[in-house]
Amino acid sequence: MSLDGGRKLSWEHSFSSETEVKPNRGFWNKLVDVIAGAPEFHSLVRPYSIVADSRGRIIVTDPGAVGVHVFDFTEHKYKFIERKKEKDPMLTPQCVAIDAQDNIYVTDSDSGVIFVFATNGKYLRTIGRLKGGEGYFKRPTGIAVDSTAQRIYVTDTLRDQVFVLDMQGNVLQTIGKTGQAQGEFNLPTELRLDGPNLMVVDAMNFRVQVFDRSGSFQYAVGKIGDSSGAMFRPKAVSVDSEGDLYVVDALWGVVQVFNRQGELLYYFGSRGTHAAEFQLPAGLFIDHSDRVFVVDSFNRRVQVFQYVGPKKPATEGTK
Repeated sequence: MSLDGGRKLSWEHSFSSETEVKPNRGFWNKLVDVIAGAPEFHSLVRPYSIVADSRGRIIVTDPGAVGVHVFDFTEHKYKFIERKKEKDPMLTPQCVAIDAQDNIYVTDSDSGVIFVFATNGKYLRTIGRLKGGEGYFKRPTGIAVDSTAQRIYVTDTLRDQVFVLDMQGNVLQTIGKTGQAQGEFNLPTELRLDGPNLMVVDAMNFRVQVFDRSGSFQYAVGKIGDSSGAMFRPKAVSVDSEGDLYVVDALWGVVQVFNRQGELLYYFGSRGTHAAEFQLPAGLFIDHSDRVFVVDSFNRRVQVFQYVGPKKPATEGTK
C-alpha cells in the first residue's frame, strides 16, 4: 500500500506455530522421529494480545491454549509458558506487557490477578491475590508497565476503570468511571503507554481515549456509527514512529490509522483468510522498527506488516 508523502505499508509474513521459529531438523532428529514418533509442536489456538521485548522476541497470549507463546526468530528458540497443575493456576491469559528487564506480565481475566514471569519464563509472583484466594480485579484485561516511574496500569473491564499500581501491586489511583463522557468508560479493554500518554480502548463507547500519565483526559479518536472513522468493536491500539494511532476493529476485520487530531488517515485489511485479511483480529503491537504485528485470532496466526515513513532530509554536519 503506497500512502501520501512517500509512506508505504507492506505485508511481510505471518506465523502460527513453534515449527516456524526453529531451524530445519537434522537427519538424526528426523530418524528419531521415525522411530519414536514426531514431537508435538505448539501452535496458536486462540491468540489475543501481543508485545515485543528488547531482544525482539514476540510474546503472544493464548486463552485457547491456556498459556503464553514466546517466539524468538533471531535465536531460533521457542517457549510456552503455562501454569495448569500448580496451586495457583493461570486460567485465562488475556493481555501481556513487559518491564525494562523483559519480565512478562500477564492479566488473567478469570482468576482476577496478574501473573509475573521472568524473561526465561520462570514464574516469579502473582499480583492482586487476596487473602481468601480470590483475585482483586473483577476482569483485568489491558496492562502496561512503566519501569521508570515504577507503575503498573491495568484496565478492569467490568469496573469500567483503569487501576494504577505500584510494583508491589498496591493501588495508588483509579482513572475513570462508568459513562460516556470524556474520561468515562464502557467496558475498557486494551491499553498502551506511549511517551507521556496512556491510551485506553474504550470498547463499548467505540473509541480510544488518551490520557496523560496522571489520568487527565487529552483527546479521543473514533465514534459510533457507520461513517468514516467509526468503530464497531475496537480491540487494541498502538502507535507508529510518526505518532499515528493504529486501532484494530474486530468486527470489520481492519486496522484503522488515525492522527492525533482524530482524523482517519487510512485503513488496511478486510475480512478473510488470505494474506492481509483478518478474522476477528485482536492484539496489535508496533515495534521500534515500525513492524506492525496484528493478532489474527480466528485465523490462528500473527500477521506482520512493515510501515515505512517519509525519508528525513539530510542535514549538513557541524563545521
